[in-house]
Amino acid sequence: MADIRIAGRMVNFTRLTFDTNDHDAIRQQLSNTLNESAYQGTLVIIDSTVEQELIALIQLLIGLGLQPMAVIDGILGDEARAIQFPVLPADQPLQRIKPSREEVAVAVIEDNKTVSSNSETKSTPTKTAIAHKTSYHDEILRTGQSLVQDHGDIILNASMNSGSEVIASGNIHIYGNVRGRVIAGAGGNSAARIFCHSLEAELVSIAGTYCVADDIPKDVLKKAVHIYLNDKQELVFQALEF
Repeated sequence: MADIRIAGRMVNFTRLTFDTNDHDAIRQQLSNTLNESAYQGTLVIIDSTVEQELIALIQLLIGLGLQPMAVIDGILGDEARAIQFPVLPADQPLQRIKPSREEVAVAVIEDNKTVSSNSETKSTPTKTAIAHKTSYHDEILRTGQSLVQDHGDIILNASMNSGSEVIASGNIHIYGNVRGRVIAGAGGNSAARIFCHSLEAELVSIAGTYCVADDIPKDVLKKAVHIYLNDKQELVFQALEF
């Protein structure tokens, strides 16, 4: 009999991306976030946009009950290799595609601007034009593709595969199966909403508040769903009845 057996197993990891190397700030923020025992022992992948003292960061995470498993190649890659810590390949950039068509609605806002001079003060009417765009896409969003609308809404009249993403500063409507990442309210619009025909997403997010696949309520999976933020800035998943 062989002394080595090889088997596969699906394991969930949490990716932590650090935009600071202030370990006191990191400890404080993670302590506030990881205050539930459910996070103890969580496997984490380290990513960073700034230089880090990697060994100290690993020790910090272990001290918080997490289990660092690897780093994303990039700023920390060479430091990780030097201590023989696992390094994972960096993400491949997604292909940003053009929508099938786009509509632009221009709203004109009139305001009275007060202007003062040495002799008098008077109000001068001013007009500001604000463009709101809606992107429509009629084809399946395939793995590795990204559909982005920085100034409005997205309406996808098809499904999206895993490994694809839809990002809008406004609302997102998807009339098909959702298996990728859906990010509405990009830029901080907490009033943005997500509507989809069948929810099986890898991640959903509104204005920075996100939920990964494992945390999406089981009672809304593969159903038509309306997603929004409540007054506490928590994601709400509401099944739609037809």
